[in-house]
Amino acid sequence: MKNIQLQYINSTWKEISNSLQSSNLTPQLVFAFGSTGLVGSEETFNYLKDKFPSADIISASTSGEIIGDNLFDDTVVVTAIEFEKTVIKAVSTNFSDHNNSFEVGKHLMQELLANDLRSVFVISEGSFINGSELVSGLNENKPEKVSITGGLAGDAARFKQTLVGLNHTAQEGKIVAIGFYGKNITVGHSSFGGWDEFGRERIVTKSNKNVLFELDNENALDLYKEYLGPYVDELPGSALLFPLSIKLESNNKNLVRTILTIDEQKKSMTFAGNLPVGSKVRLMKANFEKLIEASSKAASEAITDISATPQLAILISCVGRKLILQERTNEEVVAAKQIFGNNTTITGFYSYGEISPFNPNTNCELHNQTMTITTFSETE
Repeated sequence: MKNIQLQYINSTWKEISNSLQSSNLTPQLVFAFGSTGLVGSEETFNYLKDKFPSADIISASTSGEIIGDNLFDDTVVVTAIEFEKTVIKAVSTNFSDHNNSFEVGKHLMQELLANDLRSVFVISEGSFINGSELVSGLNENKPEKVSITGGLAGDAARFKQTLVGLNHTAQEGKIVAIGFYGKNITVGHSSFGGWDEFGRERIVTKSNKNVLFELDNENALDLYKEYLGPYVDELPGSALLFPLSIKLESNNKNLVRTILTIDEQKKSMTFAGNLPVGSKVRLMKANFEKLIEASSKAASEAITDISATPQLAILISCVGRKLILQERTNEEVVAAKQIFGNNTTITGFYSYGEISPFNPNTNCELHNQTMTITTFSETE
């Protein structure tokens, strides 16, 4: 595996790569992560298509771009990858072409299924999709040893329009999945949050998929506002500072759920993922040191089952972490870089949701407020 990295910054394209890697490179796969305005520009796509005419070009809008150990806003970071022995297949669909998010995931997995499928990487639009239903659809026909990772596109902290593209200018409503095939590709993954739980545990007593109405038979929005205190006037944006920890009856590990919108008339809260009736939840708050430490843990676990240093790492972290860490956000990127060292190419973005299994050979889950890392290594 070889790669070259580029960045569009200050109205100029510049190359950021090892000259030995970039010489005579013919990439099959290109990732372009950038601000909504830039990845939605035909000029950006046409530049990449001219530079990498034989590659599948996957683009996504972000809430911040990661390249190396640096974090940027309002740029485009590009990683073009040449595989020596691995076959890839990229497919896409539009949310509007399906009845629901579950059918989107099921369709994409069906498009990629083959005997030698090893891993799937998904980048989804983040505005309309129900992330929990999407991953349920992906898991529906997933072969046991196939890992699924990825994330939802972002739009800074605006939550207005997310864009994704495959071999065209990024658009609304698109979901892209890339299949990696053959015995020579090794994929690692991990996801960690680092949040502290507080308050007593409550039970979801009324919900409709990702819309929450009642906790312990009391109105959930009113209860949540009691916890927010002075932050209540800043809803829904302030909800990113206080996500919910959810314990599912079918799983002994906790997931994190972020509020996307609130409805004052219906007294409801819409989350990025489902909150089934009967599940147990607790409020969470930030612990700066634990958030940064979680990035190190994710990087370490993502290489646990890999015999050599990974050649590529894709970091997908939640916009909520960025809003909380603020000027310290770069520290979680640096923490991951320190684990990987200088021989791993790093890219990624800040997202509206992260996708990863808890453990190897298990179904993927939707995560919020985590640092989720996928590593790729190609062996002989």
